[in-house]
Amino acid sequence: MVSDTLATELERYRIGPRIKSLRLGKKMGLVQLGAHTGLSPAMLSKIERGQLFPTLPTLLRIAMVFGVDLDHFFTREGPLIHVTRKKERLRLPALPGDEAPSYFFESLDYGVANRPIDAFFAEFPEQAKSSAPHQHGRAEFVYVLSGRLAVRVDTEEVVLNEGDAMHFDSGVPHSYRGHGKGSCEAIVVTVP
Repeated sequence: MVSDTLATELERYRIGPRIKSLRLGKKMGLVQLGAHTGLSPAMLSKIERGQLFPTLPTLLRIAMVFGVDLDHFFTREGPLIHVTRKKERLRLPALPGDEAPSYFFESLDYGVANRPIDAFFAEFPEQAKSSAPHQHGRAEFVYVLSGRLAVRVDTEEVVLNEGDAMHFDSGVPHSYRGHGKGSCEAIVVTVP
């Protein structure tokens, strides 16, 4: 059983209609496609109508019949538009299993494939320890929504207040910690 969130994301790829389009383009019936793939016509019909999402091995069988790569089914058509609802986001600690994480984060763009940026909502709890220094990608942008945030880049520490923004080279070791009283919330955007 697929969750509503996953079903919505899978529907955006229109896998079923793409299969139907390939089948009709070859003037092939469901029975014929079933004979080539070993899948029942009823199952193929459900897949084409979006009532059932195929597993990757099933989709690969279908792709092989039409001589297309799996990429054919996972390239979105039209302009890229993706909405991440607050209730759909998954809240994770900075490090898995950390009893007192230095921050929590939620991906704001997890559903976008091949994205040129990664965007996160981050919460830095009051009195949490500084995150471990880390480095990644080419650039990072931080915008403080509320509270105060201390950001250390290499040997320099900058304290950001609500409404402040910072851009820095994320290839240099850097770390964060909430600063002062109360928690801090920020938007963090990284360029891989």
